[in-house]
Amino acid sequence: MMWFSFWRSRNRFSLDELRYLTDQLQKIQIVNEVNKDFVIEALRSIAELVTYGDQHDSTFFDCFMEKQVLGEFVRILKISRTITVSLQLLQTMSIMIQNLKNEHAIYYLFSNEHINYLISYSFDFQNEELLSYYISFLRAISGHLNKGTISLLVKTQNDEVVSFPLYVEAIRFAFHEESMIRIAIRALTLNVYHVGDESVNRYVASGTLANYFTDQVTFFKKQCHTLNDLVIQASRETSKEISSRIIAFADEIEDNLYYFSDVISAGIPDVDRLLTNNLLRLLILPLLLPSLTEAGSGIGAVTSLYLLCCILRIVKIKDLANTIVAAFFCPQGAFVSLQEAEVNGKATSYKSQHSLSEESTQSSNGYMEEDDSNLKLAIPEDVSLQDNWGDLSRSLRETILSYLNVGDDVQVLGSLSVLATLLQTKELEESMLDAFGILPKRKQHKKLLLQALVGESSGEEQLFSSGSYSTRSGFISELDSYLEKIKDYGVSSSFEPRSSPRSCRSQVLDALVNLFCRSDISAGTLWDGGCLLRQLLPYSEAEFNRQHLKLLRESFVRCCSNILLEAKGMWADLLISVLCDEWRKCKKVTESSSPRNELRCMLLPSSSGGVISSESLAAGERMYEVVKAFVLLYQLQIFSRGIPLPDYAPVFSPIDIPENSRGRAMGLNTVGPKQGVELKLVDAIPCRIAFERGKERYVWFQAVSMGTSGWIVLVEELPLRQNVGIVRVVAPLAACNPRVDEKHPRWLHLRIRPPTFQSLNPSKTAALGTAKARTLVDGRWTLAFRDEESCKSAVSMIHEEFDLLSQEVERQLKPLFEPDNLTALPDSSSSSLPETPNIINPPNCL
Repeated sequence: MMWFSFWRSRNRFSLDELRYLTDQLQKIQIVNEVNKDFVIEALRSIAELVTYGDQHDSTFFDCFMEKQVLGEFVRILKISRTITVSLQLLQTMSIMIQNLKNEHAIYYLFSNEHINYLISYSFDFQNEELLSYYISFLRAISGHLNKGTISLLVKTQNDEVVSFPLYVEAIRFAFHEESMIRIAIRALTLNVYHVGDESVNRYVASGTLANYFTDQVTFFKKQCHTLNDLVIQASRETSKEISSRIIAFADEIEDNLYYFSDVISAGIPDVDRLLTNNLLRLLILPLLLPSLTEAGSGIGAVTSLYLLCCILRIVKIKDLANTIVAAFFCPQGAFVSLQEAEVNGKATSYKSQHSLSEESTQSSNGYMEEDDSNLKLAIPEDVSLQDNWGDLSRSLRETILSYLNVGDDVQVLGSLSVLATLLQTKELEESMLDAFGILPKRKQHKKLLLQALVGESSGEEQLFSSGSYSTRSGFISELDSYLEKIKDYGVSSSFEPRSSPRSCRSQVLDALVNLFCRSDISAGTLWDGGCLLRQLLPYSEAEFNRQHLKLLRESFVRCCSNILLEAKGMWADLLISVLCDEWRKCKKVTESSSPRNELRCMLLPSSSGGVISSESLAAGERMYEVVKAFVLLYQLQIFSRGIPLPDYAPVFSPIDIPENSRGRAMGLNTVGPKQGVELKLVDAIPCRIAFERGKERYVWFQAVSMGTSGWIVLVEELPLRQNVGIVRVVAPLAACNPRVDEKHPRWLHLRIRPPTFQSLNPSKTAALGTAKARTLVDGRWTLAFRDEESCKSAVSMIHEEFDLLSQEVERQLKPLFEPDNLTALPDSSSSSLPETPNIINPPNCL
């Protein structure tokens, strides 16, 4: 039989082998279970031979054309009754198309209708493996598209494309449940768009094919609702799993937006307009913008802020960006009609979530279609949007700024992210930023300087005036033009500008200053506010009025009180080093041109990165926040006076340790005691301690401080050297909280906190929810002394040494609290601040 003769000995990579395989295929009249193995092996071998010939001998492909092997492939597919042959055929075609380098060979494969027949063939896509091979086949074809090859795959009439099977069949699977298939289809469509063929571009943006871009936005909108559901779930239950799901879904949403961006980069004007219109009509105006208010019935305000930031940062469309900013000036009531339609649609989907007839369905051509019944359902009589929206006359811009004053931490972070994103969006007109009140001073000055140079009198007058640089007429014209466009989408806006750019700018500055005075916002979020302020006011302090300076001063005085409490707290020994380290970080963050955190941070539930905090660790986290807030307020005090920020914190240098101190007498250096080192016993008190059950150890207790460091030291006396011992255990002096046992007055209980602060650093423990959970608890020591007096002496020694430590910390911090330096509100006649203390280069932080 012929399938046995297939295995006879021949040179595998030869023309004879290719001719033999082709001849055997031509003899097959039907493919069934009996001969399918031969057909599959023949198809696989032909792919190998054609690929080999492409690299070594062109006569192989000449034979391929002469024998019309591609036509034989189509014939075999038609007479095949087994799915495994279809699988191998698609794999064979994919291998050949991917590996052929010869341009002549590619043109031959594409120059007849065989490829289009294979593309349009009705495969059984219920088989997932077959679908995977089919998608790979389509993507392989798209990898060779250019202006020459794409014309071979389309049909034209009067120089217009009327059929393009590759594109049409591919987008049928654009919304497949398998993400890898969706990714492959997006790559294929991008290959089509970036060819740059004008007739193909008109074809994909016209007729029913234009619905593809509508469906993409509709699909993205559903993903936005799913993300919001995850964020709501995370607010109710904090877990690593939910955080991971949010991160994964945020990645997918951002990937979708990057796909939109890649489509736009192809430079097809009609497609750009389709995406812009659909994003505004289906997503931004009816859903995201109304949801900025707490009373919105779409998605959460924080999710909406996140999505708006992502769209502005990723989708680079000028009209889209400026229209979004213009919409911020519309009152909340302008979106009522759009919100009603959104609520109608949501009501239908929730009511009939198990009914396929009222869900988004897939038509015969593969597009997603919204059921018209969604838009015809009336709002229940007991639902009143008017009652839930609050002040409908307040603009969305005012809503965003109000979050800085009354919102919670994530709302403040979201609001700051929106403002920072607007500053970074190059597609925005400067007049729109000016109208919003966030045009940076340097850009204002540059604009007016150009106006003065070309002879515009108004620009010259404003350039050298002490008032606002902005004019009212300039921004109204552009803003009005975009507001007119918004009306075309059903937004009932009758915008009347009530505030000049100067007033709008004052509102932004007022909101930021009020934010810095809030004590219920995390210091990290306040730093983001400082970054935004420095971008708006990079040089000048002129826009701070006396009220601003008063509020900042009062907030700074409150922070001074908090930092002084920390100087006597559980982490007093690390306060200076942490402050010096945070000073440099804060300066770097506030002087940077972009926010330090990823946008998705606002979506994640607040957590301590899996750390179960003990009392001292909770106190350390609090100290960390106090220091960061204090550093920011101090730097704002300097900035508000127009003084350049020093690189290092202006604290006093450490003093030399007195020779008569306990630490010097013990023979300690600045490094402190180390385990196994010999020390002199100075004022040491004998005691007993058991680190293991039944194993008591006799040691000498000593408490000692040197500068801003302090330790509790347990020493074992050397038998041959009087008053000298070996250090066995060392623990931090701070936070030890000595307590005499009520029933046994000779027992002293000590709390032993972690020696370093590294485990508490939020930047290291959060890691976007990926940190491994660990349990950190305080240690406990119980020391047994000879008598009550020895126990009391040990307590007195601890308090004495800790007081010395705290006093040194306060001394080094003293320059930061001098009333003559910063806490006094300057009058208009003062020209400079008193001289500040010397700035030292602080020691390395832990």
